[in-house]
Amino acid sequence: MGNRFASGKKAIAMCDRCGQQYLLKKLKTEVIKQRLYQLLVCPECWDPDQPQLMLGTFPVDDPQALRNPRPDTTYVTSGVNSAGNPSGGSRDIQWGWQPVGGASLNDAGLTPNYLVATTFVGTVTVS
Repeated sequence: MGNRFASGKKAIAMCDRCGQQYLLKKLKTEVIKQRLYQLLVCPECWDPDQPQLMLGTFPVDDPQALRNPRPDTTYVTSGVNSAGNPSGGSRDIQWGWQPVGGASLNDAGLTPNYLVATTFVGTVTVS
C-alpha cells in the first residue's frame, strides 16, 4: 500500500513565526527542549535546539572532595641535603628576584631561596 498523502512538490505554506510564504517542503518543525512542537518555520526563523535549555535533563556527577584524604607529608619526609637545604618535596618552592636567589635567612618572614643563576655567552664572528 502506498503513501496516503500527496507528494506536495509545489505545495505552498506559511511560516508560523514570520508569516512569509514558502514551499511546504522547505519548512522545518520547531524543537524546544527536545520536544517537537506543531510549528513549521522557515529556514530563516528556525533555531536549532539550545543545549542550555537542557540543563538538568542529564545527571551530572562532579565530586570535588576526596573520601579519605591524607595530609601531604612529602616535605617532611624529603629531608635536607648535605648543605642543609631542603631537597625535594611538593612544597619545596623556589622563587627569586633581583638578584636571583635574593632572599637570605635573615629576611623577615620570607622563606630562604637557594636559586643559583648560571649563564654562558658564546662568541659571535662577523665576516
